[in-house]
Formats: sequence, structure tokens, C-alpha cells
Amino acid sequence: MDETGGIADFDSLRHAMAENSEEPEGPARNARAEQLLVEAEKLNIPLAVIEALGHQLKVYNYSSEKDKMFVPFARLLRLWDERPGDFDEYETHSLYWVFKWMSAGMLDQPHIPLASIEKWLGEMEHRYRLAGHSERAVRSAEFSVAGHIGDFTRAERAYTAWLAADRDRMADCHACELHGQGSWQLRNGRDAEALELWRPVLEGEYSCAHEPHTVLASSLVPLLRLGRVDEARAHHLRGFRLVRPMESMRGAYADHVEFCALTGNEARGLELLAERPAYFTDTGQPRSRLDFMAVVTLLMERLTELGLGEQRVPGPAGQAWSAGELAVHARAEALELAARFDTRNGTSYVGDQVRERMAQRPLVDRLPLGVRAVRTAPAGPVAPVVQAPAPERPSLPALLSEARRLSDTLQPHALEAWAAVAEAAESAEVDTYVRAEIADHTAMGRGPEGVELFERAAELYAEAGDEGEAIAARARAAYVRALSGELDEATAAIGEPYDRILALYADDATGVRQTASVLMSRARILMRWVHERSEGAADAEQAVRELLALVGGRGGSDLRLVSRAAEGRAMLAELAEHAGDGERAGELFRQATAQFVGAELPWFAVEYEVRVAALAHEQGDTAEAERALRAALEHGGPYVEPVGRAQLHLQLAEVLGGRGGAEEAAEHALEAAHWADEAGESGTLGAWARHQLGGFLLRQGRFAEAAEVLESALADLSAETHGDGAVVQTQWWLGDCLSELGEHHAAAERRLQAAEIARHWPEQHDHATLAHLAAESLGNAGLPAEADQAYTRAGELWRAMGNVHFLVRSLRARAWLALRTEAGTEGARKLMAAAVTECETALAGLPTPADPAARERLTGELGHTRRQFGDLLARSVPEDAEDAAIQDAFEAALAEMTAAIAVFAELGEDGLHSRTGAELAAGWLEADLSRPADAAARARAVLDAYEGADPDDDTVRARRAEARQLLEPTEA
Repeated sequence: MDETGGIADFDSLRHAMAENSEEPEGPARNARAEQLLVEAEKLNIPLAVIEALGHQLKVYNYSSEKDKMFVPFARLLRLWDERPGDFDEYETHSLYWVFKWMSAGMLDQPHIPLASIEKWLGEMEHRYRLAGHSERAVRSAEFSVAGHIGDFTRAERAYTAWLAADRDRMADCHACELHGQGSWQLRNGRDAEALELWRPVLEGEYSCAHEPHTVLASSLVPLLRLGRVDEARAHHLRGFRLVRPMESMRGAYADHVEFCALTGNEARGLELLAERPAYFTDTGQPRSRLDFMAVVTLLMERLTELGLGEQRVPGPAGQAWSAGELAVHARAEALELAARFDTRNGTSYVGDQVRERMAQRPLVDRLPLGVRAVRTAPAGPVAPVVQAPAPERPSLPALLSEARRLSDTLQPHALEAWAAVAEAAESAEVDTYVRAEIADHTAMGRGPEGVELFERAAELYAEAGDEGEAIAARARAAYVRALSGELDEATAAIGEPYDRILALYADDATGVRQTASVLMSRARILMRWVHERSEGAADAEQAVRELLALVGGRGGSDLRLVSRAAEGRAMLAELAEHAGDGERAGELFRQATAQFVGAELPWFAVEYEVRVAALAHEQGDTAEAERALRAALEHGGPYVEPVGRAQLHLQLAEVLGGRGGAEEAAEHALEAAHWADEAGESGTLGAWARHQLGGFLLRQGRFAEAAEVLESALADLSAETHGDGAVVQTQWWLGDCLSELGEHHAAAERRLQAAEIARHWPEQHDHATLAHLAAESLGNAGLPAEADQAYTRAGELWRAMGNVHFLVRSLRARAWLALRTEAGTEGARKLMAAAVTECETALAGLPTPADPAARERLTGELGHTRRQFGDLLARSVPEDAEDAAIQDAFEAALAEMTAAIAVFAELGEDGLHSRTGAELAAGWLEADLSRPADAAARARAVLDAYEGADPDDDTVRARRAEARQLLEPTEA
């Protein structure tokens, strides 16, 4: 820079352009490129202007202002035609390369006539031929033109010619070519073939600035159509993370919004729209705006269809939008844009595609994603709902018959059936017994508030002449008091019903069912004493056994009596558990579940399978815990409430994860998060499920998916609700994911945030580890000074804990960082020397006799430190150093390498690979010091060390190959 802040020379310009290239895509970066072109023109250097124009072209292409590309390219082309000698090899290549950008860019601008595009295509073909380039890029561009206007015959011909032509330097990268080839398969209805073509890109074999971003987005709908929903979910989470920061990728962004609209994730689709308000109005690339407005229409019309047309939604700035209003606006915008393309093209192809896209139906009712989502509509059919005539309302006798059937067979929806009876009875005359039944079953649905209704039911049963059922209703009222904590009152209230029912039963004045009901209520009340006050176990057991004596063997087809017997068995299990006999409790719970399942009442078994799982977990029997939880999910089916299903899936996920089954554990954690969201527990149980899911995905190496899920979890996790340990672990995992994804600055932030929380914990190992990891991330992010501070903090903590190994590693890391800071070579040497001293001091301080494993670990640490010291000394020599300084540095490095070899030799076979690695490094130093004989001796020592070693061992092969390479100059 000069004193006025302008560009002083060509190098400064290049540096400024490189810096600008690293800035986020968007208008700010484009404006800077425009300013740099002005500065370049002031330098009076033709190549400077050419490079600045090329830079401007690049940032325009990777932004929403693609329509600005044509002017700088026209100028570049004119400069080439006038003075081609001003272009160096790189800029010549770039000029021909961006011909392809122009072709695609013209197609995306409906104001550019088709004749002009065809003329441009001819110009491109002519210039490529003169320059000696293959026609591969030309035929690819022709294919794009033909495909855009719907000329399938020409497109197929160009496609074939494209693939047949030789690949040369002008061909698009493999990733981009495969994307285009797969897209052609999609247009021809060949989803599976498209995905197979894209597989190398999806698996990371090929990549570029926009891939796998666009392939991941393009794969979403075909995966859904093929039923491969797990892959679709993974591609959405992974792909959206790549697309989110890139302003130029509106088309791919639209694919992700479309995915949300087709999978029941409308709420997430709205979140995506809210993140990019400018996408509604940016006009620089009309084609991507058309794609965006089409999927906005799809999403808004879906919301309107779900009855949410009045819901407020993100939309173009300047007004508040409802879903219904935005649906109308977006459809009009999309169709107007499509008409402009079709008018230009002379076909209806673009409009036909857009109308087809907007008319899509959901492909999945609800695809859980793992990230937090609010349900926009209840689960339902994915096909259009056809309004059927309202069914004729059943008569009261029919409703009553159905309610009694459901009650007698203990079906889950019996109370709802009785509610329908109660509603119908309001406008009809019913007898006293029916009124008693209605009151009785209404009370059952009231919980603690049902006491008075049970008493009313008892009065009505008595009035109707059923004394046994009246007593049973009073017993139920007493039990409800116990549930409310009124144990003394409940115990007093059950006394009379108990005595009276036994007397009636003895006189054959009531049946087993009514008697069992009273005995069950009494047993339940006495069990409450055991659970709440830890007393009365003997009385409770006697009451349960009295119940079992009455109903045992009498059930038969009477499901109520079978249920009483099974519940009684479960009560004995609870008493055994209370007494500390977990093994007996588990066996009794299993007997109870077997009775329920055998009676085809599996939903009653869920609670007891969960109890079996808990007991098995306490006993360390993970196989039985897993079996019981799977059984609970199977038995519960659709009858378990969403929060219960979330808990079951989460417990099973934790069991599976604990035994190493991360993949299946992730599936259950995903289900847990989904059902927690359905239950309205996103911020509590849902956050914990997402925390677990993120961890399981991380263990599978699915870093991008894990990062999305963990970030979603952190939005709700809190120390107050979930504990600060969960918050720290989530931040830690997220930092690991971001590090693997190359997002080092963000990884450092997460690790430092976690370290700050762990700083206050009594045990400091996690604090030290996080500080160490944060330092590593800061170093990788290009922030050596900040990294040094974090390593210093970690080192202090390791020293305080007496952890020599990590103290030494922090010192070594700081030594390498010092080469990039003001500390320089001298500071680096001091830090590495300090690391050596720490190792030697620790070894000298080991007790005699010392733990062999501890001595071996410390010896290895010393060897690696000496080895790194040698590497550091060799690499720290400036390029412009004097020969004498270089020789001194290499001699010092060789001395450290030699010391490392001696240390590794002490480890015998365990240190073999480390020793030979140091030996070869020493050999190269000998060669650099012009001592070929010494270098050869070291190479032969390595070959001798591996005499008879396993030839298939990768390290052995690599060491032998390097040793032979070191020998080559002496054997020539």
C-alpha cells in the first residue's frame, strides 16, 4: 500500500486480490474487486489490468451478480485480440476457461437472444479449435444450450459428442462434468443412473469450489423418489452446511427448500427462507431466481393446503407476508420469469418444468432430520385429501355397545368411546345404570379430580341395584385419594368397601370381577405406602397375594381378571425390588409382561419391560436391557404417547451406543428427537436426544451431519436443565466435527467456550484437554499467537496435574508455532529444549523399581521430542542463510536425530518403526552435509533392521523404499 491507502505495486495488487478472494461471496467482495481494477489501471502494467479483470470475473461468477460478468470479459477478449503477448500462460488459460462461464451465463439471462448465444457458441468453437483445444468443453456447452430449450434430440447428440471428445485442460473438472451428466439422466427419468454417476462426487473422490455442494442438493429428490430416505436426510444435512455460506448457490439452496416441502419439514423450509431474504429479490441471475420462486410457491401452497395460509412467513422485504399471499406472489413471479425464458427460447420447456415442479406432492409424510423442527401439521396421508361425505352419526345404543366392548377388552381408546356415549346421552333418555357407567368412566379420565364422580357413580350403581359395582366405584375413589397423596384418608376409605365386598362375595351376591376390582384398589393403596413412605411392605404383599388367590386361574377369556393377575405379579416384582432382590424382581416383571402379551394386551406390558430394562442396566446385563427396551417399543406400538416413545428410543440409543452400536443408536436417537418434537419437548428431551444423536454421528465419521445436529442441540441445551457437562460435551463434539471439516476458527471458538465452562470444575483434565485442542485449532486457523497463548494455558494445567506427556506436547507445539511468530528460531529452540528437559527430568524422577509401562511411555515421549527437535532445527534455516549457518543448523539437527535413534533403541521391537524413521531422517541430513557414505550406512542400517520383516506391512514397505532411495546416489 502507498501512503494514501492505494495499491503501490503489482505485488501489493496480487496480495490484495488474494485476500479479497478469501472474503465471503457477495456484493462487498464484488465492490472490492471493482476498486482493485481501478487501482490496477493506475499501475500502467498491462498484465496487472488483465489479472484484475480476471479477478473481477471470478468474484462476479461466484455471486448473485452474475449478470456483471459480460462487460469485463468483453474487455478481456478485446485485450487478447489486440495484444495477446500481454497475457502470461495462466491468464491465457483463464481467458479460454471463462468462455464456458459466458455460455452458461448467457443461458441464465433471458434478455440475451438465443441467436446471440448460438453465435457465441460458434465463436467459442472457432477459438478453441485455433488454440488447439479439444472440443469437449464446446460440446458440453452445446449440450447445455440444447437441454435448456428442451431440444432433446440435439442434446442427446451433443451429450454423446461431449463424452467422446478427449479431456484436456479446458474440460470442466470431473466433479462438474459428472454433475451435468447425472442431471441429464434425471431429465430422462433415470434417477438410479444419475445417482450412480454422482457417486464418486458424493464419496469425495472428486470435488471443486461448487462440488459436492450442487450434487448433494440435486440428489435430494431422486433419493426420495427411490425411497432412500436415510441418504436423502444425510445429503440435506451435509449439503446445506456447504451451501449456506455461499451466496452464489441460490439454485442449490432452492433444492434444499424443496426437500423440506416434500418431506413434512415445512417449518425448516421457512427457517431456510428466513436465512436468505435477498434471494427473493436478487436479479443478477434470473434462472436461479426462477428456481427459488418455484420452490417458494411449492412450500407456501403446501402450508396453505395444511390450513396454515394465514401463518406469517419470510418473504420479500417491504411488507409482511402470509403463506397464502406469498404463494400467489411467488407463483406469479415464477411464471413471469419462465415466460421470459420461453419467449426467448421459442419453446414452452422452461415453463413446463416450472409448473411441474410447483405441482409436486409430498414424497414423505414426515422425515425426521435430527435438527429441531416444529410440526406444522399433524401426521396424515401424503396423498391429496378427498372430501368424503360426513358419515352418519352412530346411534346411542351402538355407541354404548362399542364402549362396553372396548372396556371389557381393555382397549386403549375405551375412555374416548365413553366420552362419545356421554355426549350422545346429553340429548337422550338413558337408564340409571348407563348414567352410572358414564360417570364411572368419565371419572377414570379425570385422575385426581375424579373422586366425586366415582362417588356419584357408586350412588347410581346402587340405585340401579348393582351393589357390587357400587362398592368397586367407591374403592376406585379411595385409590384416587392415594394418588393425590392422601394416604391416610385413602386407607380409611378402603376399609368399608373391602369388608363389604368380601361379605357380598361370600354370599354369592356379587361376582369375581367386582371383588377383584376392590381387592386391586386396596392393593394399589397399600403399594403407595411402600413407594411413598417406605413402610407397610408386608401388608401390601398380603393384599397382593389375596388378590392373586382370588383371580389366579379364573381369568380364562375374562381379560379384566387376566389383567388383574398380571398387575398383581408386577406388584410382587416391585416389592422384591424394594427389598433389594433385583433378580427376583426382574423375573416377576417378565412374568407379568408375558401374561399381558399372552392375553393380547401388549400395551400394558410396556411399563414393566421398561422396569426390566432398568434392573438389567443396574446389573450390567446390557443384552437384557436391550431386549426389554425393544420389546417395550414393539408392545407399545402406536399406543405410547409421543413423550414416552421419545424416552424409549433414547434409552435404547444409549444402551446400543454403550456397546458400540453407533449406527443403530443414531437411528433411535433420531427417532427420540422426532417424538420429543411431536410431544412439544424440543427444548428439553429433544435437546438431549440431539446431543446424543450428534455424538453417534460423530463416531461414524459423519461430521457435517453431526455438526448440524449438535448446533441445533446447543440452541436448547442449558446447564440448568441438562447440566453443564452436557453443554461442554456438545461443544467438544462440535469442535471435533468442525476441525474435521476444516473449519478451524469455528472449532477453536467451540473448544474455548467449552474450556471456559470446564475451568470451574474441580477436576481439571477436561479443561486442559479442551485448551490444548483449542490451541491446535487456532494454529490450524492461521493464528499462531493466539494458539501459543492457548498452549501455554494448557501446559500450565498439565503441569499442575503432573501430566508430563501432554505438558511436553504443548511445549513442542509451541516450538513449531514460534517459527511463525516474533519468537522466531531462537524461541522455538528454547521451547523444544524445555520439552527435552521435562522428559529427562520425569524419567530421572521415576521410582526404583519403576512401572515398566510408565518408563516405556516416557522414553517414547523423549524419543519423539528429540526427533521433532531435529526436524525443527533442519527446517528453521532461512532460505537466504549463509552456507556456514546452514551447515551448523544441519549438524545440530543431526545430533538430535542421533540422540532420538539411541532413545528409540532402548524400546527394542516396540520402538523399531520410530527408530528407523529417525535413522532415515538422519541419513538425509548426512546427504545434505555431503557425507554420502554416512548416509548410505544409515540406509543399510534400516534395511538390516527389517531383515525378515513382514513384507505386507505398510510401514515396512515405506521404510525399505525410502532407504533404497537414499542409497541410489551412492550406488550410481
